[in-house]
Amino acid sequence: MHSVETRLKELMLASLAGDARSYAILLNDVAKHLRSYFLRRLSEAHKGDADDLVQETLMALHTKRATYETDRPFTAWLHAIARYKLIDHFRRNKIRATIPLDNAEDLIPADYSDATADRIDVESLLQSVPEKSRELIYRTKIEGQSIAEVATSTGLSESAVKVGIHRGIKAIAAKLKGRAHGNG
Repeated sequence: MHSVETRLKELMLASLAGDARSYAILLNDVAKHLRSYFLRRLSEAHKGDADDLVQETLMALHTKRATYETDRPFTAWLHAIARYKLIDHFRRNKIRATIPLDNAEDLIPADYSDATADRIDVESLLQSVPEKSRELIYRTKIEGQSIAEVATSTGLSESAVKVGIHRGIKAIAAKLKGRAHGNG
């Protein structure tokens, strides 16, 4: 049985190779996935915006498909696009909302297998973090080093590494909250 990731990635790879039928199936499957994604995140008063958000995200997928890195998970790349479309929607409509950060890995991948192709946005967010925290976040969440490895190589305690990462992620969350509220 194929996972959603495997199926969508296979369709994306086939479509990038020029298979128009696979591309049509991909867009249809992704549209269903996105509709559910947006409906779960929109308030009752804004559920009607879900279809517009699906279309905006599909357009972004279409225009950015050449940037998809084929060795990366497709669903992580897709969710990054969808998340930014949702944040832009909230900002554009002056909707006060909080995009939940269930855990840091939802924002910044824990390892390469969860990495998104949308590095520019991640790099931009990381630039808003003090350099020390930025380095710790980058090494653990982007490069995939363990807390112990980073502690050893920096001369910091594991506790200090964890605190630095936590503070940096908290700063990123504050920046995203500001964007969602139209202040960023």
